[in-house]
Formats: sequence, C-alpha cells, structure tokens
Amino acid sequence: MIATYPFSAVVGLDDLKLALVLNAVSPRVGGVLVRGEKGTAKSTIVRALAAQLPGVEVVDGCRFACDPGAPDPGCPDGPHEPGERRLRRPAALVELPVGASEDRLVGALDVERALTEGVKAFQPGLLAAAHRGVLYVDEVNLLHDHLVDLLLDAAALGTCYVERETVSVRHAARFLLVGTMNPEEGELRPQLLDRFGLTVEVRASRDPDERAEVVRRRLAFEAGPEEFAARWAAEEAALAARVALARDRLPDVRLPDARLRQIAAICAAFEVDGLRADLVTANAAVAHAAWEGREAVTAADVRAAARLSLPHRRRRDPFDAPGLDEELLERLLEETSGPEDPDDPRGGGSRPQDVDGGPQDGGPDGTNGTRKDGGPAGTAGSPQDTAQPVDNRAAETRHGGPQPVDDGAAAATAGNEPGQSAQPPGEGPSTEGRSPRSPRVAGAAAPYRVPLLQVPGLGEGAAGRRSRARSGQGRVTGARRPAGRVRGLHLAATVLAAAPHQRRRGRTGPGLLLHPDDLREAVREGREGNLVLFVVDASGSMAARSRMTAVKTAVLSLLLDAYQRRDKVGLVTFRGSSAEVALPPTSSVEAGAARLRSLPTGGRTPLAAGLAKAADVLRVERVRDPDRRPLLVLVTDGRATAGGDVERAAALLDGTAGVVVDCESGPVRLGLAVRLAARLRARLLPLDALSDLGSTIRDHRKAV
Repeated sequence: MIATYPFSAVVGLDDLKLALVLNAVSPRVGGVLVRGEKGTAKSTIVRALAAQLPGVEVVDGCRFACDPGAPDPGCPDGPHEPGERRLRRPAALVELPVGASEDRLVGALDVERALTEGVKAFQPGLLAAAHRGVLYVDEVNLLHDHLVDLLLDAAALGTCYVERETVSVRHAARFLLVGTMNPEEGELRPQLLDRFGLTVEVRASRDPDERAEVVRRRLAFEAGPEEFAARWAAEEAALAARVALARDRLPDVRLPDARLRQIAAICAAFEVDGLRADLVTANAAVAHAAWEGREAVTAADVRAAARLSLPHRRRRDPFDAPGLDEELLERLLEETSGPEDPDDPRGGGSRPQDVDGGPQDGGPDGTNGTRKDGGPAGTAGSPQDTAQPVDNRAAETRHGGPQPVDDGAAAATAGNEPGQSAQPPGEGPSTEGRSPRSPRVAGAAAPYRVPLLQVPGLGEGAAGRRSRARSGQGRVTGARRPAGRVRGLHLAATVLAAAPHQRRRGRTGPGLLLHPDDLREAVREGREGNLVLFVVDASGSMAARSRMTAVKTAVLSLLLDAYQRRDKVGLVTFRGSSAEVALPPTSSVEAGAARLRSLPTGGRTPLAAGLAKAADVLRVERVRDPDRRPLLVLVTDGRATAGGDVERAAALLDGTAGVVVDCESGPVRLGLAVRLAARLRARLLPLDALSDLGSTIRDHRKAV
C-alpha cells in the first residue's frame, strides 16, 4: 500500500485544515471549496484528511455502505435484517473526474442486465460509493454545471434521487464534499458557490523559511514515504482520535439563543442572500465547539465559523472576488456580544495541528513541537495571524463588495446603478500630473444585457449555453450507430434494431440476444460554449469624445454574457504600431474584465495587425481545442492609420464566425466598419444600438 502524505505534516494552511476538520466532525456543515493558485497542496491535504477519518461499519455486501446499526430503510439492496454480517473498513475517498458523466455520478439502469436477463437493475454511481466517506472534486469549476447541481443537491439533502430510464431509486448519500479550484481557470457561478458550506482561499507562503520547510518535508516523503509517514504516526493518531471524540460530543453541544441571534445579526449585516449562510454558520459553530471540547457555542466559535462561511457569499457581481471584511466582523461580534460573554478569546479556536512544529520527538525539521512565535504546538494566534490573505479584503466596505481599483472606478463592481458612468458624461479620468503623451485609461459603466451572439451551424464542443451543438446533454433528436465506444445508449432504438433477429438467433428466454451491430446511441442536441475572442481597437480615435468608456462598457457587458454562457474568452488589443494578446484564451472571465478595465488608449490604429494577431491566436487554439468553435468580436470604428494591408489580414479570418461592433459616432460617418463587416462576412452591431438595447431592458425592469 502506497503511503499517503500525512495531514499533520502539511505546512501552513491553518484555515484550510480547520475547515476540513469541521466538516469531518459534522458533515452538515456542507463541504469545503478550496480556492487557490496551483501548487499549494490543495489536493495533497484533501487526500491526507481521508486517512484521519474514523473507520465505518457497513453491512456486508451492501453496495450503498449502510450502517448495520441504522440501515437505510429505502436502501436498494435492502431491507437489511438485524444481525446481518458486518465488516469494518476505512472511510472511502472517492474522486470525481472532470470528464465524468451523469450516469457515473448518480448511477443508472444496468443496461447489460436489462437487455440480456430482462431484469430492471440499478447500477450505483459515485455518490453511492462516497456515502459515509469523502467525495473529492478537483477543478470543480471545470465540471459541467448540471453535474455540479446534482452533486450539491445530494450533499445538501443527504440523499440521491435517480429518476431516469424507467429507474426510480432513492438512497442515502451523506459525505464530506471537498472541491478545489484555481480561479485563474474560471469561477463558479454565485449560485453554485453558495451551495458550498465553507470556502478557504489559499496561497503559497512568501516566507523563505516556511517555503524551505515545505520542500524539505516533501523531499523527505518522496525519498521514503513509509519512513516519513511513520515519523508522523503519533500526530496522525492523535488527530484521528480528536476527530472521533468531537463527533461523539457533537449531539450534546448546545447553541444558545444569544449565539443564534448573533449569527443572524452578522449574516444580515453582511447582506448575504437567503438563509443558507445562517444555517451553515450555525452548524459550523456547533462543530467548532465540539472540536474545542465545549458544551455550548461561544462567540469564539461564531467568529471561527463566520470567517469560513461568509466570504464567498458576499459576491454580488460575477466579476467580484470573494472576501470578508474582518474588521467589520470584529465590530459586529462586539456589538452583538452581551456583557455576560467572558468566553470570547480573540483566537477563534485552535487549529487542527501545529503548522511549524514537527512531531514531539524532534520532527523532520528538528523542532521540539513549538511554534516560531514561542507558543505551544496546536494553538493559534489571532485571526489576523492565521487568516489566509485574500485580495482587496481591506478595501471592502460594509455594504459594498471589493472596491474598484482601476483608474476608471468601474461601476460594475462598485454597486453603481445600471447605466451610470464612473465619471460624469464627457469626462475621463484625471490627467493631472500625467504627460500629455501618456496613454489614457478610461473608466466603464455598469454592464447591461446584450443580444445573443451565436456561431452558425451545429457544433460538437464543450457543454455551454451559447451555440447549438451535439452534446451528451440536451434533448434527444435521434439515434445512430456508434462510431466507436457507445456513449449514451438509445434503448428503444437498440431494441428495435435487435427485435427482428431474435428468432433467427435462437432466443428462448426473456432476455434479448444482442449483437454489437444492434447497439444504437442517442443523438442529443444542446448548447455549447465557444471561444469568444475580443479584438479591441484602443487607438487614439477611440479615446475621442469619451468613446472608450462606452466601448469598455459594451465589452464588459459581452464578457458578462460570455461568463453566463460558459465560454472561454481571449482579448487582443491594437494601438500605436502593433497588436498584443492582452489575455490568452482562458475560462477566467474575471481576468478578462480586469485587463479590460486597465486598458490604455492612444496612438495610431494598426487594424491589420489586430486582425493578424487574432488569426494567430485562433490558429493555435484550433490545435489545442479543435472542438471549441470560435466567435470573433471585433470592436472598432474601422479606421486603419498604421500597419499592413487590411484586406490581406482579413483574409486570414475567412470562415471564422464574427461580429463587428461599430464604434463610429457623430453626424458624419464614413461607414468603414460596415465595409469591414461585409468583408469578414460578420454580423454588424452598432455600438449605440447595443447600449440602447441595454437601456431599454433596464427601463422595462424599472417599470415592472
């Protein structure tokens, strides 16, 4: 058996350790979402946690891991009689791959038995395998939305419901849900973020000593996994025992009404939507009290729970980063704590394991179990000492989100009313103290709704919400012979293909006699996500009459639309004498918005260079992701005052679906963008018409 890296040996990540332990103590907390940059031990610590969970007793032969002491009365393998043989096994660690199908997740009809034996049988999925264990989803932000919905529904209800293909099954599915993601690769929708109980932001330490210790321990583990694990065995055993003790203590922990009102007041003050935040915070506070060995929840437990349950629920705009104003949290705790609260230490509770000390025999790093600050191992300092850093937290206000930091003060994240510009009409950012030749940075107003832009035809790309496509989800439009492995059997078509041959094949029993050429797979039509490549003219002509503010607002609106339709996005800009890739194609629409807001303007207009650069980006992406069809969005007034031949550059984009957003304004118009759209065979969309549509929708909403 390959040794697992010990949970106790992970350096740092105090908040993540605490969040995982709270879920191990009480699965009702609702799981953990771990956000962080690559290479920060997210996967390592999750896999290490499973080894620390207490073993479980299961009914022998039950595919759904029923507890012999309290079997699920609706178990598909039941009913289980008292006294049935039982066995004890470690808690399961089930990993859900990004490419998993719905059948693999929730289970489905056992087609093989249905066709060959004539019986209706259910084949369990990963949710059944994870019951009473850990379900780990790496890169959860890349998982298809409908799978995330199914996953979170089961986690919230503790039950998996399967209603499909003549199968109606219900079985228990209670597990510790852990998802990890790198925000650079795309965000989860706010609705899905809210379904995770706790969220932790992790980053690699910038302390050279701590980084060196991480490498030292990892090298020691790779040199001798068994020996390394043995050195941490005492700490691992102590952690497992403490988790088991906290689980046993959990039902007896009281949540006083004063603490419940405190939780409600904090959630209301942070203006989170709905009541899920209150429920999660209450459950996490109870779990924290059990972990600390207390009989009742205190303000310290509420503090620890709120720091983990609220940051991701404050995200209002898709371009906002999760965060929490800890100064506001402390103020609210003081305001809602009565004078009878002597139990309010500012530490927020101890962490699951010391992060700097090694085992008590000296440990891998030669320490004696003490922290660098002189405190004993297993204790924690103030929230300021242990909190993981999150960008822009200090800039948050009580009723806003993260405050904009770009020169234009983008209203999309500052809470401005739709349609209001960041500056008064006709005014750009301040130019005081800036050289007249320095590029200007225009602001942007709040985004508005834009019309649906689609790629013509029928694609076969990744599931999304933009263009028509053949996909694994969607409505069934027919059946076909599979070209290789069967994906999504069309049961009726398969039976019809096999039925005429049963007598000739000598069928005598209830089951069908099938040949491989009888199989048919379902043809489904749904929607796909596309690669939306924005090519933005940032030259001096775009800066005239504050036109760039309107352009940035339009592109920000299109970016928001791409976010909602699950597209990849890229950004090419051209100004001066060349073009550059401001944002390589990515699923992180937030990165596109950030680059757009800081986009400077000025100089000549190298239109041909912009088109050529766009063609280069699309050529590379066709090799990387050939099934994802591109949509070119060219934002320009059509002028070309520098660079090469526009006609030759446009020819490089032949066959690419596109939209030209015409930014030309004023009483006299040259119609250059109109001719460019005709040459590219692209849809023409005037900028003022785009903004007028947004105003019409806003006015309609206000009237309603």
